[in-house]
Amino acid sequence: MWATSRQRQRGATVAEFALSVVIFFVALFFVMELARVLYLWNTLQEATRRAAAAAAVSDFSNAATMNAIRQAAVLRDSAGTLPLGTPVTDAHIRIDYLSLTRNADNSLSMTPIPAASLPACPARAHINCIANPNGASCIRFVRVRLCAPGTDACGDVQYQPLFPLTGINHVLPQATTITKAESLGYQPGSTLCP
Repeated sequence: MWATSRQRQRGATVAEFALSVVIFFVALFFVMELARVLYLWNTLQEATRRAAAAAAVSDFSNAATMNAIRQAAVLRDSAGTLPLGTPVTDAHIRIDYLSLTRNADNSLSMTPIPAASLPACPARAHINCIANPNGASCIRFVRVRLCAPGTDACGDVQYQPLFPLTGINHVLPQATTITKAESLGYQPGSTLCP
């Protein structure tokens, strides 16, 4: 009789342990996923800041330089995904150049310069800004955003959880950094592009 009671006790202990382990691992995975969300929120803002600082002093007309800036922003030396940051890749980093144009009411506004209207080289950008600091082709600011790749508009990027069972599903924050354009790769004595 005493042995039967001990066996029942052992069975109850195993059942309690199994329930406790399930609850423990669900809580552990949820905390790990929440930590990853916080990591991404902070890292994405830092990625846009790094890219904006580099783009403000780099040759915007050199495609290889611009790709290297995007890759460095997501902490890589080559194309790929942000460490622990799936789905964010260097393709999600969008770099825009802005002019400071004067409106009809004499106010100033930051206006994106379309890629086709960008100056051909840093020397030309420098000359454009000397000629008319508020002109449509004078690069005054650099804006870097986290956008869904392959779209003209800056679309939202969907968060992809490591553990889908945690139920954390949301859109990543719209990380944006705007910085003043500095040299844009211009060096005194640079040859003027055509």
